[in-house]
Amino acid sequence: MRNRLFLQSILVTGLLLLSTGPLSADAVFTLLPPDGNVFGAPGSLVGWGYSLTNTDPSDWFMSSDLNSDSFSNGTPTLIFDFPILAPGATVTEVFDPVNSIGLFELQWDPSAPAGFVNSGNFVLRGQLWDGDPLNGGSFIADAIDTAVAYSATVSSSTTSTPEPSCALLLSSGIALLILSLKLARWHLA
Repeated sequence: MRNRLFLQSILVTGLLLLSTGPLSADAVFTLLPPDGNVFGAPGSLVGWGYSLTNTDPSDWFMSSDLNSDSFSNGTPTLIFDFPILAPGATVTEVFDPVNSIGLFELQWDPSAPAGFVNSGNFVLRGQLWDGDPLNGGSFIADAIDTAVAYSATVSSSTTSTPEPSCALLLSSGIALLILSLKLARWHLA
């Protein structure tokens, strides 16, 4: 009897803890590109876009925080706009380095070694609201954090080498210039 009461109290306590914990807003958070992998030469700017969908049929989802693991050999910048989504709404932002639109950008150091990889997780936190948070909605609960994996790889720096036809044209032009100078000198002599 005593063991049964003990087990019942543990079960009731567990159910109470579960019922007061964070709720899922059924928010689907994905990176763009979908595999989360970006590449760039030393000194270049790379970044991620995102797609966020609130699949909850009645509650609003408000993004409240975005964290990442640490980065090396580059300078990261958060460019996420912390969207608020109505039930069933989706927002998609492709990384745009010119206008700083997307989720995160990373400026590789000019001395970043080729093949170096930063990898980790972006973690999105959010909240559930019973209406528009900016127009009278009330906070319900924190949503469950969503983590997505990313990686950023330093690719080989690209050096431009002239095409063979360009090199041939250039050397032919120089040879013609030298020949014309010699002919002009011979003609004047």
